[in-house]
This record gives sequence, C-alpha cells and structure tokens, in this order.
Amino acid sequence: MNFAKRSKEIIADELDQMRAVADRIGDEMNQAVEMIFRCRGKVVVMGIGKTGIIGHKIAASLASTGTPSFFINAAEAMHGDLGMVAAGDIAILVSHSGSTHEILNIIQPLKKIGARIISITGNVQSTLARESEVVLNVAVDHEVCPLNLAPTTSTTATLLLSDALVVCLMERRHFTTTDFALYHPGGALGRQLLTHVSDEMSHDVPKVETSTPFKDVIYTVSDQRKGFVLVYEKGTAVGIITDGDIRRAVQKHDDIKLLTAGDFMTHGFKRIHQDALLTQAITMMEINKITSLAVTESPDSKDIIGVITIHDILTVPK
Repeated sequence: MNFAKRSKEIIADELDQMRAVADRIGDEMNQAVEMIFRCRGKVVVMGIGKTGIIGHKIAASLASTGTPSFFINAAEAMHGDLGMVAAGDIAILVSHSGSTHEILNIIQPLKKIGARIISITGNVQSTLARESEVVLNVAVDHEVCPLNLAPTTSTTATLLLSDALVVCLMERRHFTTTDFALYHPGGALGRQLLTHVSDEMSHDVPKVETSTPFKDVIYTVSDQRKGFVLVYEKGTAVGIITDGDIRRAVQKHDDIKLLTAGDFMTHGFKRIHQDALLTQAITMMEINKITSLAVTESPDSKDIIGVITIHDILTVPK
C-alpha cells in the first residue's frame, strides 16, 4: 500500500467532515459564548478517555485566554472531585456518543450543586444533549479508523469546534496582547510580549558618513557585527547600508574603489520607538523582510538612540 497516498485520502476525508461540522454551527455557539462570557464562576471541563484528552486541551486553552477553567476526569468526579465545582460554575461535558456512563452519572449532581451545563457531543438526541442547556454539535459521518471504531474524526471535530469557542471568547473579551502576556510570563513568548525594545536594544549604533569610502564601510559593517550601518550626513541619519546593499554594489559597479557610502546606501530605513514591545519589533521585521531596526526615543522622534536586531530578540536569556 502507498501510505503517502493513503494519508492524503485520510486527511481529505477528515477535512470534508470538518466542513460539515462548520456548516452546522448555529445560534448555539452564540449562546455558549455569551453564557461563558457572563459566568462569574469557573468553567469546568469534563470528559474521559480520548475526549478527556481533548478536554484537557479545552480547559488549558480557556484558562490561558482569560476564562478561569480546569479539567476534571469524569470518573474521578464521582469520587470527590465534584467538590471543586460550585454554584454558578459552568460544566462543559464532552462525550461524542452522549451516553458515556461516567458523564451521565455526574449530570444530576452538577445540577444540584447549581452548575450550568454545556455539552459537546456528536449525538444531539442523546440523554446528555437533552440534559444540557446548550449543545454544541460535533457529529461526523464516520471515523477515519478503518474499523470505524477508534476516535479519530470525532476527536478532531471536538478539537476544532472547541478552538472556535475559545477564539470567539477571546474576541468577545477583546483579549489583547497585553492580556496574553499576563497569562504567559515564562519562556521566550512571555519575554517577547512583556519586554520593551529599550531592554534589549544596543546603544552602540554602527554608523558611517555619506562620504565614507567603500572599503571603510565594509570594515565598519564587519567590525560592528550587526550586518548593517546607518549612514549619516551633518549629524542626521539619512540611509542604511546592509550586507545586501554591499553585494548589489559589487555586482552593479565596475570600480567599487570610487564609491562612497552615499552612492549605494538605501535611502530611508525602518524605525521603532524604545517603549514598543519586542513582539511589535518582530512583526515590523517580518512585514518588511528585514532583520534590524533603528530605535528612537519616542514615536515622533527621528533621533536614533540605538538599534535592535532579530538576534537580540531571539537570543534566549540565561
């Protein structure tokens, strides 16, 4: 069997079924988003087995994007873990069949506690669906498992629909980069979101004058190890010379010895102010396909006080 070809068929099958899941989404998603947004308690996600694994991810995604949430294994819930649920909480119960014994057993206790129920299920006629205030439908025609037994397509549908729920909640909360940084303070991501350009920039600006000879430009670029120099005229930065500018000058001009910086510099360059976040610097570099930025004191200032490179940003601090 050609497993490369078979893999493509399997993925295509799942994609077709995911489109059907998407097409069925209706007002119940609006209800779920608004219900969770207005919740003053916690969101408790419950599942077991493969859906439990997806449930862990749902809870983690909600918690990291502004919705207090955690996961409880449905089997453990009946043996004391329901004590973590309080009146006013919302329980998201995940069961593709809607008839999972462990899930059904916790419905009435949850209602007695005073928790509201949202279900994610592939059977909108099931007992779970009937007992839920809101039902999110993840029905699929079949599993891509050749035996139509192992949860495959159904878990993919649950994952995708829950991702949509999480993103809709982020938009409902107007969740910002600053909010995201608050919940992700550790590692490189947290550093990029919380750190300002001024914390990582270099105050040593590589510079030459417009009259600087070609060979001295090369020496400065090499010596400063930034991959570029800013070109100044009468104390004002008027251009930039990068490694690429040097290569192009060599290809274009027959006698490079006669060149000065002003002859082959790029007029104008990208600036960012020192109070911008590192993530803003990365975005600007990606959009403009560059690896360095000049740094100004404020958004309105043109005076260069430093430079920052992609290497400065991506170097993980010890």
